[in-house]
Amino acid sequence: MSNIKEAMDYFKEGFSCSQAVFAAYAPKFGLDQETALKISGPFGGGIGGMGETCGVVTGALMVVGLKDGVIVSDPEEKAKVKAKAQEFINKFKTKNKNITCIKLLGCDISTEEGMEIVKEKELIDKVCSNLVKDAGEVLEEIL
Repeated sequence: MSNIKEAMDYFKEGFSCSQAVFAAYAPKFGLDQETALKISGPFGGGIGGMGETCGVVTGALMVVGLKDGVIVSDPEEKAKVKAKAQEFINKFKTKNKNITCIKLLGCDISTEEGMEIVKEKELIDKVCSNLVKDAGEVLEEIL
């Protein structure tokens, strides 16, 4: 069952990109929605609004961790989850060329000027919503 629509709905409701992705998938792997929303909150806007790694990527990687993460210090198990994370990133990059908000949006959202561009060009609706969808598609492909 696809959770892409649920992620898109969270995003349309005003949750950050990381919250939308993580909260849509986390319950599938044993984490309740409220906790998922709290945990993923600081990652939106490229980690704290700094324009770094896109929140859809960090949200998706948290989902990978919930499903395949390890709680033991076994190098082979760590390598497996790292490989799954790299698989997500590579597939996401194939669709979007990059994983940082600054590159994906074409402006620095950590500045007032950058946020003005985001509002002017309606980039949240035109770009970010598609990134939420792309992250969900890649997650569902690799999980």
